[in-house]
Amino acid sequence: MPAVRIPTPLRKLTNEIEVVQTAGSNIGEVLEHLDKAFPGLKERICDDAGNVRRFVNIFVNDEDIRFLDDKSTLVKETDEISIVPAIAGG
Repeated sequence: MPAVRIPTPLRKLTNEIEVVQTAGSNIGEVLEHLDKAFPGLKERICDDAGNVRRFVNIFVNDEDIRFLDDKSTLVKETDEISIVPAIAGG
């Protein structure tokens, strides 16, 4: 199963688990499985239309899914997925 790194601000939804193993053959399926296991997680990552929010970046093995196939990006059992919220400030 792909491993998903959960960022600190979202860990309250995963009972403070940093890395979650989940099923899915693409990012969209992974997000659905994560939301079933940890309700409310997907709404923090995706907008009402189901698209990944602009201020959230998702990487598969250090590759930004926006430069791949977005939520259709295929994942393998050995892949590491990172959810990274944008950081603002100054």
